Amino acid sequence: MKMVDVILKKKDGQALTPEEIRLFARGAADASIPDYQLAALLMAICWRGMNAQETACLTMEMMHSGSVIDLSAIDGVCVDKHSTGGVGDTTTLVLVPLAAACGAKVAKISGRGLGHTGGTLDKLESIPGCGVEMTQERFIRQVQEIGCAVIGQTQDLCPADKALYALRDVTGTVDCVPLIASSIVSKKLASGAGAIVLDVKTGSGALMRTLEESIELAKAMVDIGTQAGKPILALVTGMDQPLGTHVGNALEVKEAIDILSGRAGGDLLAVSMELGSRMLIAAGLARDTKEGKARMQAALESGAGLEKLREMITAQGGDGRVCDDVGLLPQAAHRIAVPAPRSGYIAQMDTTQIGYVAQGLGAGRKEKDDVIDPAVGLVMNVRIGDSVEKGQPLATLHVNNPAMAGEAAARMQQTIRIADEKPVLPPLVYAAVSPQGVEGEEGRQA
Repeated sequence: MKMVDVILKKKDGQALTPEEIRLFARGAADASIPDYQLAALLMAICWRGMNAQETACLTMEMMHSGSVIDLSAIDGVCVDKHSTGGVGDTTTLVLVPLAAACGAKVAKISGRGLGHTGGTLDKLESIPGCGVEMTQERFIRQVQEIGCAVIGQTQDLCPADKALYALRDVTGTVDCVPLIASSIVSKKLASGAGAIVLDVKTGSGALMRTLEESIELAKAMVDIGTQAGKPILALVTGMDQPLGTHVGNALEVKEAIDILSGRAGGDLLAVSMELGSRMLIAAGLARDTKEGKARMQAALESGAGLEKLREMITAQGGDGRVCDDVGLLPQAAHRIAVPAPRSGYIAQMDTTQIGYVAQGLGAGRKEKDDVIDPAVGLVMNVRIGDSVEKGQPLATLHVNNPAMAGEAAARMQQTIRIADEKPVLPPLVYAAVSPQGVEGEEGRQA
């Protein structure tokens, strides 16, 4: 069996056999297949798709391309959360410590920035000294002792996905349901989570732009997880504007700390509460979302969530003092306001382009080996529905190279549409997808 024949078969729109998918996954894991052939098959899959059987097979092959973590030594149900990625999406750094403060065990494997989206690992590494690599033994011990850990993939955890994940970022093969579903669920299964809560984004900043595509992706992942015997559910949440107000690695850590300190709130906190309450239900710590949110709110107000974040940062080698003084985080040398070109109401944002503006400033990667500047990014000064006057700041750029600011400001002005009339606000949560079906798709309110 030759890889070129597998590429041609998928290029012609045919379904791949389990043996052909195994060749692909194992070749990615052990680097026996060159990048250019892996990239060719990724593109063919993007164009031709995969059926449910192919997607499930690819998931299991990637899961078993390396070791599978056994978390049975940890007391209670280990629960994990994963987002399909967005802009200003810092939910992990808010809800993981809050859930752990409520007694949940959160053993989380996260990723790096992909395309226009930010990566939790990059955000954590912007904290002085904070590491995201550790042995499985230390990972398990940390979760058992303090209730949470957020780390990257070890070399022997889903190595096939690790190789393909990096290639997808630089070959335009990110927004493909079978590849997204198999990538996410393979890592969740390999990381040993007892229950999984997924956050599937929809809108102008999501990998899946339409609600229909986002629900399709949520269904695909829930189906795979269910077949694997894992309790799993997904929320479809809005990404028609940055979820938080801060976009950039250290900036997003600052916003998470501000929220856990009670200095900030907004949509980022609201979505974190929705996801976190379901994590507590899955962990057997809440009967319903109302009780789950109440417990999360109590952990927020008491400061227990912030203290848990400090514990996690310290356990991973970071400077926990950032929880008291966000000035210890990397800071850009220059802050430059982006003025509104006219008066009116903020009607629409191209959130993907906002993500690319931050990437262009150095907050993300254009090539898989690019080095990120942890300090740069932008802070949104407006939300959809806000009224603005001409010249009022739409956003504030945080840059180390002022020469980049002019183009970035112009792009920001183009990505934010100002209208004469106030728009209908986009929902935060569109639907919940479980093995029993889809709820909330109809009758949603702005």
